[in-house]
Amino acid sequence: MPSLQKATHGQTRTYNSRLVLRTIYDHAPISRADVARTTGLTRTSVSDLVAELLELGIALEIGRGPSSGGKAPILLTVADDSRHLIGVDLGESQFSAAIVNLRGEIRRSVSLPRDGSDGDQAVQLVYRLIDQLVGDHDGPLVGIGIGTPGIIDTATGTVRWAVNLNWRDLNLGQLVRDRFDVPVYVANDSQAAALAEYIFGTDRQATNMVVIKVGLGIGAGLILNGELFLGDGFGAGEIGHTTVVPGGELCRCGRRGCLETVASARAILERATAGALADPASMLGRAMSQSGRLTIEDIAEAAEAGDDPARAVVNEAGRSLGRSIASLIGALDVHRIALIGAASGLGEPWLDAIRGEARDGALSLIARPTAIELGQVDPARAVLLGASAVLLTRELGLMPAR
Repeated sequence: MPSLQKATHGQTRTYNSRLVLRTIYDHAPISRADVARTTGLTRTSVSDLVAELLELGIALEIGRGPSSGGKAPILLTVADDSRHLIGVDLGESQFSAAIVNLRGEIRRSVSLPRDGSDGDQAVQLVYRLIDQLVGDHDGPLVGIGIGTPGIIDTATGTVRWAVNLNWRDLNLGQLVRDRFDVPVYVANDSQAAALAEYIFGTDRQATNMVVIKVGLGIGAGLILNGELFLGDGFGAGEIGHTTVVPGGELCRCGRRGCLETVASARAILERATAGALADPASMLGRAMSQSGRLTIEDIAEAAEAGDDPARAVVNEAGRSLGRSIASLIGALDVHRIALIGAASGLGEPWLDAIRGEARDGALSLIARPTAIELGQVDPARAVLLGASAVLLTRELGLMPAR
């Protein structure tokens, strides 16, 4: 049996410093005495640690609080822009990155079209994207958080497999770390988006949540007991590549009948296009003839208006996703499921189909209290904010208060 090792003085001091910083972050404005009471540390230790944080510029004194009879206490807060993070979203059609402050506020953002880049070209595009942000940034930078599709070994920053980027066993974290010489954390984009929805969404009561991102691909992020659940092999939430139609269409992963082939935004657009070509007089057919291609918005408008081909496409996709959600409800008994991504633009007809199939496919006692709703965080920012939150937690021990 391995022997237990006592924490070193340096490790204890680092832990205590993070504890003090997190307490100021969560409870500001707060006095040194209240920090000591909240953390259980001595007033002397708190005073020393606060002095270091003030010297580093990450904490600020912002005046005096009310007196309880003696000298009025000096209040502390965190300087939100004393440190910045870079959040990166390796999206389906474009790569985006942003400078984010300690409160998750975006200060500057840039995007580059992906234009089908994959393999080493996609890595070079990541470099170019981050170069644009760090080139004229002169403030202290905590590090870089990256949200990318695929199965990600978050411990090493290795992309074990990302189908649409043609990455396999790519140590993206180390590559970016070597180039920019700052800490780098890499997470699955759906898992990062789930963290953003959990932290920055308006539902403050849920401690368990499933966030499903439905774009060109499909992936889920699981928040269990307030923590992002990654799975033993980091692949928790890879529902897009589970078989729902045995012997069905060929998927990008090389298998047949995956959920992505029937419920992703890509599959929805393909089926709607086929329906429009088959029935040019339908709303979808007319929209197709006007612009030459359909959008999710076209499908949503037609479905809302009762167009039969559009309703059929939306119902089929929604029911397929609903069946997968029923399995998640049965396995996890989670009462909050949020849907984000391009397909969420299909609105209520899509949601109705999902909810109906999910509740029909799961034990009613468990399914009844489950809310299936659209996500509350701006979908264009979800992965950026989630990737930043991973970095904020790992490097500074901070988590924006719920």
